[in-house]
Amino acid sequence: MKRAIVTEAAPAAIGPYSQAVRAGDYCFISGQLGIDPAAKKLVEGGIEAQAERALRNVAAICEAAGASMSAVVKTTVLLKSMDDFAKLNAVYAGFFGETPPARATYGVARLPLDALVEIEAVAYLGG
Repeated sequence: MKRAIVTEAAPAAIGPYSQAVRAGDYCFISGQLGIDPAAKKLVEGGIEAQAERALRNVAAICEAAGASMSAVVKTTVLLKSMDDFAKLNAVYAGFFGETPPARATYGVARLPLDALVEIEAVAYLGG
């Protein structure tokens, strides 16, 4: 059985998809951009600001699913420029404890809204 996870603490989907879907003990979180959910636009301040906001959006969705960032077991990061890899890592490290999730990072030609970063995640909710 699956169910959508929805929260106003993260931006609404900008297409025909759910913010997240819980399936069994897993929560699959759609790619999050650095969108401020209140302002409904990308935050200013470059890669660091967008990465922080994207991760805060992931955290809000985890919370709506009844978990925290410690439940995240896998992320996928899409970067507009691989030159931002070190800056992303500096922000990313602050969101995860001693056992960060598995991760893949890809450089891409373009992201929705011309964002600099998009982050999707999978969280294990089974305890």
